[in-house]
Amino acid sequence: MSKFDRLLFKILSGRSDRNISFSELCYILEKFGFQKRIKGDHHIYFHDKIVEIINIQPIGSESKAYQVKQIRNIILKYKLEE
Repeated sequence: MSKFDRLLFKILSGRSDRNISFSELCYILEKFGFQKRIKGDHHIYFHDKIVEIINIQPIGSESKAYQVKQIRNIILKYKLEE
């Protein structure tokens, strides 16, 4: 199982939203083809085929649980694939 597959399973399972690092969350978004713009500590991700814009910020090296849930919902809603 690849790194991408493990992280995607971890995000989609919804059991460990608080245990996903910010760099892992950025890695997943970039693998799905999102483009990134950084303004301060705000990492803004956008995609040509998706209407929503994702705005995430780290807490130290960790990601916020509600932002992981937001990204999980977008992956499921748009049926994103690598």
